[in-house]
Amino acid sequence: MSVYRGHTGIYRADECLSIGAISVYGGRARSVGPNAPALPGPLPPGVASPRRRFRRRFRPERRHFRAGPSAGVAVSVAMRLPVPLRLQLRPGAAAAGPGYRQGQSPGPRIREYFYYIDHQGQLFLDDTKVKNFITCFKDVRFLAFFFKQLQPNRSGRYETQFPFVSLCGRERNFLRCDDRPVVFTEILPGTGTDTGTERLLSYCGAGDRLTIPFQPQNLVVSPRNGRLYHPAPTRVGGVGLVRSTLALEWDPCFEYELGPAQPPTHFNWEGRRYRLTGELLPLLHGGESADVTVTPCQG
Repeated sequence: MSVYRGHTGIYRADECLSIGAISVYGGRARSVGPNAPALPGPLPPGVASPRRRFRRRFRPERRHFRAGPSAGVAVSVAMRLPVPLRLQLRPGAAAAGPGYRQGQSPGPRIREYFYYIDHQGQLFLDDTKVKNFITCFKDVRFLAFFFKQLQPNRSGRYETQFPFVSLCGRERNFLRCDDRPVVFTEILPGTGTDTGTERLLSYCGAGDRLTIPFQPQNLVVSPRNGRLYHPAPTRVGGVGLVRSTLALEWDPCFEYELGPAQPPTHFNWEGRRYRLTGELLPLLHGGESADVTVTPCQG
């Protein structure tokens, strides 16, 4: 068995066949053993190196390679693999995440994409490695359309991993959640009322394109996780999570008649004192959803 020596240790030839071994194979190396192949010498002008031929053929990510003669040795070994085994070295072929590929086509003219929404109401592609405000979706029109089409996933595909799906023609956009698919992100002034005092709750970062009437009396704190919830559209379960920054802003408005260790009993809002009904508690524990009117999208 041929082996190769690098600055991090000695590796057998079959250990150099994976993409991970190529990245580890970073320093200058030399061959050892009676049958070990010699390191490749300088190439004639105009001849592509084994590394370049490998990249041109399989198009791996740039970070999978490191400069140095040892990388060329490992790649030359990989190029001598049988075709079926070479295909396993394609990035993503054996590491497709939780059994899917973004944009995969399970049928004619069908595309599937996979998303994730966190407890702050930020939407990401599910396989985004760093999830923060910079990498989340911010286009208001896209967010409004996406969540307006959202419904329980009864497609027969990924129902356990992604319990919701947003359909756009033949495109399926599967969604999984940190908590709930609807996260209320801000409160807006009321519109279209005689008094002008009714407020609207906006959700999932879509501004005034996705709103429901604010119902202070139906706020509820979950005894299981201490998070604050509010009624949401029926098609997504009837319960939505209130973003933590908004919940902290409302914290002084709650009263605890039964003691600070018990859930709040009243909510003071704009000069009125509301007794909390607790109607959402059964929904948080798997009951049926309540009926909530959704304000039509504008624009």
